[in-house]
Amino acid sequence: MTSTITYTITLEETGETYRCAESRSVLEGMETLGKKGIPVGCRNGGCGVCKVHVIEGQYTRRVMSRAHVSVAEEAAGCALACRIRPTSDLRVAVLGSMKKNVCRHLEPTYVHPPSST
Repeated sequence: MTSTITYTITLEETGETYRCAESRSVLEGMETLGKKGIPVGCRNGGCGVCKVHVIEGQYTRRVMSRAHVSVAEEAAGCALACRIRPTSDLRVAVLGSMKKNVCRHLEPTYVHPPSST
């Protein structure tokens, strides 16, 4: 029986966490948050929408387009979420154009107290 190793990914902006298997990209794991606006079409590093900064943790990476992540950015921890897989728990900041959707806080719903009539 093979067990899948999973890691906790934490979004810096919101503190939200999700689990991601080491066999899946950070972007694929991010889809489990169920938020609209997470890009699911490209997944091959061609669009650059899923750019993140890995603040803490280790990961393996696949080749990324230099049009979206420069050598200097990569050395500073920037990557495309579709091209990295966790090898430890990660803390990431979302940089790409998906930030407005992924990092959106849900507004609390206000429930009016029952009237005393």
